Formats: sequence, C-alpha cells, structure tokens
Amino acid sequence: MSDKFDYRELGLKCGLEIHQQLDSKCKLFCNCPTQIRNIEESNHEFFRYLRPTASEMGETDRAALEQSKLRRKYIYKAYDTTCLVENDDEPPTEVNREALGIALSITKLLNMVPVDQVHMMRKIVVDGSNTSGFQRTAFLAKDGHLDTSVGPVGVGVLCLEEEACQKIEDQGDSIIYSLDRLGIPLVEIGTDPDIISPQHAKETAQQIGMLLRSTGKVKRGLGTIRQDVNISIAKGARVELKGVQALDMIETIVEREVERQVNLIAMRDELLERNASVCDTIFDVTELFKETQSKVIKKTIKKGKVYAVLLRGFDGYVGREVQPGRRLGTEFSDRAKTSGVGGIFHTDELPAYGVSEEEVQAMRAEVGAEENDAVVMVADREERAWGAMESVIIRAKEALEGVPEETRRALPDGNNSYLRPLPGAARMYPETDVPQVNISKEYFESVEMPELLTERAKRFESEFGLHRELAEKIAYSTYLPLFEEIMGILGDNENVNATLVVRTLTGTLPELKRDGVEIDNLEDKHFIDVCTFIADGGVAKEAIDALLRALACEPELCAKDAAEKLGLGSIDLSDVESMVEAIINERQDFVKEKGMAAVGPLMGVVMAEVRGKVDGKTISEILKQKINKYINV
Repeated sequence: MSDKFDYRELGLKCGLEIHQQLDSKCKLFCNCPTQIRNIEESNHEFFRYLRPTASEMGETDRAALEQSKLRRKYIYKAYDTTCLVENDDEPPTEVNREALGIALSITKLLNMVPVDQVHMMRKIVVDGSNTSGFQRTAFLAKDGHLDTSVGPVGVGVLCLEEEACQKIEDQGDSIIYSLDRLGIPLVEIGTDPDIISPQHAKETAQQIGMLLRSTGKVKRGLGTIRQDVNISIAKGARVELKGVQALDMIETIVEREVERQVNLIAMRDELLERNASVCDTIFDVTELFKETQSKVIKKTIKKGKVYAVLLRGFDGYVGREVQPGRRLGTEFSDRAKTSGVGGIFHTDELPAYGVSEEEVQAMRAEVGAEENDAVVMVADREERAWGAMESVIIRAKEALEGVPEETRRALPDGNNSYLRPLPGAARMYPETDVPQVNISKEYFESVEMPELLTERAKRFESEFGLHRELAEKIAYSTYLPLFEEIMGILGDNENVNATLVVRTLTGTLPELKRDGVEIDNLEDKHFIDVCTFIADGGVAKEAIDALLRALACEPELCAKDAAEKLGLGSIDLSDVESMVEAIINERQDFVKEKGMAAVGPLMGVVMAEVRGKVDGKTISEILKQKINKYINV
C-alpha cells in the first residue's frame, strides 16, 4: 500500500456498508431453508420482465429508470427448497424471529440503539435480482460506534433485509438467476464517513467482521459478506463502490478511487482553461464507413448506424488515464454500455481497430472538429447507438464539472467501473404485506451478547494452554464450532490436546487440499471420530494425515475401518522395543559416533516402520533409553 496521497489534505470522507448473510435455519419471509444449491439441481424455471414503479409520492427512482433502459428477460431457476414466496406468487410471512434476534445481538455489539417498532420497506431493484422488482428491508438500529486505533467510527445504520438472487449467467438480452439465495436474511451495516485513510478502512472492516463472526450466527464463505465503500474528497463527489469481496483489496480500492477523483478534477480544470465544450448534436456518419475494413463496424452497419459526437477541446484528454489502465474514454464507454452497445471508438485512439486515417479525417471534417477537438463514435443498432451517444454527451458534460455522483462496481484489480446513478429517496416505499414487530425494552435486554472472538482467543490460551497465535487462528477460523465441540468431548485427553486439534484443522487440512485431497467430503463427524479414535489409543496421532486422506476418499467409513484398511492399529510396545534394538544394532557405527544425538535421525527411521501405530513421544522415549543403554555398556 503506497502513501501517494495526503488524505487529510484532500478531505477524504469514507464510510463502509457491510452486507452479511445470517445463518438462520429459514429465510426471512418463508420457511424455506437457507441452503445454497447447485444449478443442476433446479427442478423448474420461469421468466419475468421487470419495470420500475413510482413511489408513494409519484416519483420514479433515477437508478431504476436507467436499469430499465434495456428490456431484458430474467430467467429464474427454482428448486425443491424454494417456494411461491421467492417466485413472488405468494405473500411473505411474518419476519423470521430467529434472524431478528441475531440482528439485534449485532446491534448490541455495535453499541446501537434499536427502533421501537420494525417496519418493512420495499427498495426498488429492477436488475432482475429480485423477482418482485424490489427488495424488502427494515431499518433496525442507529447511533452506534466501534473503536479503532485512530479513534471511534460511528455506525449510523443497521438494517435487516432479504438477500437477492444469485446471477448465474448474463446472456445479453436475458439473464439467468438462481432462487436459492433469494430471501436469506442479512444485515446491512452502514458506518458514518469517519474513515480517514485506506488503512483505516481495512481496519474498520476487520473490526466489523470480527464482531459479526463473534455471534456464531453468520454465514461464512465466498459471497456471504460484501463490503460497499462510499468515498469522496473535498473537491470531488460521493461515489458508492459496490461489491468489494476481498478484504485485502479495500486499501487499494480506496486509493484508486481517490486517484480517479484527483485526476478528474485536474482534467476539469485543464479542460475549462481550454474553453472545452460538448456539442449536443449527434451526427450520423454511417455513409463514411460503407467501405470500411473495420470488422466491428462492417458487421454492424448492415442493420445499424454509426453515430458520432463532437467534444470541443477534448483532444488528448479522452485517452488520458484516470486510474491505472482506465481512461476518460473508458468512463465514456461504461456509460455507453448502459444502452447495450459493446463499446465506443474515439479519436485519441484512432486510427486503429481497422479504422483508417482517411476515415478518421473524413469523420472529423463531417462533424466540424478542429485541432484540439475529440470525436467519439459508436456503431450498433440504431436505437442502441443513439442511446449510447446520448449517454456519452451527458458524461462528457460531467467531465467539465468534475466528479459525478454515481454508483460504481469494484473491479478485481482495485479499479472501478460505472454501474448506475446513485439512488434517491424515490427508491423506497412501505411494504404493506409484512406486519410490524415491536421491540420492547425487555425483549432487547433479553438478547444475549456473544463472547467476542478476541476474548475467546484469550480464553483458549488460558483454558487449553494454546500459544497465542494458534488461539487467534482457531478463534477466527470457520472451524471454531468444531474445535469447541471436539474439546468439549475430549477435554484433557493426554493423546489429543488442543494444539493437535488446532494444527489439524488449520494446518493439516490446507495441506491436504493443496495435495488435491477432496476435503469437502469430510464432515464434522469425521474429525470427531478420528480424534476420539486417537484419544482412545486406537492409533497414534501421527496417523491423522493418513486417516483424513482415507476418509476423504471413502467418507462412508469410520476412523477404525479406515485404520484397518490402511494397516494401522495398536502395536505391542515390546515389539517396538525389539524393532528399535534391531535398528540400533544395524547402525552401530552411526550411534557410536553421534551418541544421544542419534535420537533425532533414528526417529524418522522408526516412525516409517510403525506408520502411525505408536505415538512419537513414546518412540522418542524408547530410543533415548535404548541408545543410552547401548553407549554406556
């Protein structure tokens, strides 16, 4: 992470929106399980066309209007674990009380004040991710805070809402969604704009993540938590970055958006010095490209048009970078794509893509471009191409104003791209199908406060004698509940201690996965069975790796059966002693030379022979005893 900006001087304001799925048994408004399915398991499908609706004030949200510019067909894959509520063919049930309880425990962890009465609202969403055209959400708590290394960060909003469908495939004119995720309860947590740097943003996200996982009631894994980041600088504008999946990318994402806003402001100032302006006319230049060698244009103009717009004073700026690898022209292209086109051409990059210098000059002449002017063009079906040029004109005018307010998509490399306008108040209106829920003082006080993971790690250190690093690793691991269950069963067993269990779950398993072992076949019962088998003396702890490999291949086996198939099992210690004596006799010169230092090298020889049948500690003691006896004869 670089320190290329003075964020305080730039007036950085940054806030987070965390969306976390809750691990309740049922969905928020029906009794369907919160189970993710494979698309191949879908047993039926249906489709919808969606359009924006006006709010109760008669206004239509601008973001929804733009999303509806493309008339797309939305196809939904349904399952035997989804119902008519997800289909939007049946009214929702009352709010899931388990999910509400989890959300209220989170409000306590965030020091928030709950509402007296929960009212559901409808949030208009017409991108197909909800079959109804809206998402149900409820404001649950406010006025919270969490402590960070550079001071408190306010937590202004916590909402309880339903998760959207999962997008499976974008086919252009149609999109396939899966209904299994729709309706899973989630909390949306919004911080105040108190974050002062990229590093602070990451720390804040980590803190919230720790609090959420401390409940033991949130889902884990890819896609179960998403971070949106709101960013602005003093001379810029508020931009919402959606879909930050990787926590490690937050710093880069914040820095890259600051860089984009700084560059856009500098461009604005330079363009205004040039007296730059945007021509509102959309020019039809199709005839100029009748004989073009550009494959893209040649294919398009058979049934479409080539349109162009004139940007006075923009020459050299359309191709200038605003983020690494992304230019002002990329921003124009993002806007154009909302009309369904594949992209645009502009004179800062032409001639290229099969467009000749002669065609570029002819187009410049046609639109009246002078030396410092730029021309942007598009080739597509007439309606799409016209809409694309209208969007470019709007975005070019915004370049003369600075940074536009908008919602943008976080990209994997830390950059971002245009998604839609920022939504307004018209996006929300009351949900009349779901009854309100009273949150009495007694009810809120009865909600239990979970033990924080930081405190749990400290407890593991003192209770189980774990090293601090191992205690923290298991406390933050997805295997935490399994670890606690195993330790609850085995307690202070001398053959299986907490250190062994932690290293197995957080060390051995990743190693097995790297070796190509199908560890997803291993269930909690397998680990409990293996640990219990070792605790009872069935095999030595050195057999864990082999047993887990065997059980991953044949998960129907128990630990005892797997050990028998592997030839593992108990061995008489007298046989081990005889084996050790034989090994020492075979290596007399080595033992005489090394003395007691021969214990380490010979450990590997003996362990290879017994293959996990005897504990390593026992082998070590026998070796020490026999070698000491040999060298002192």
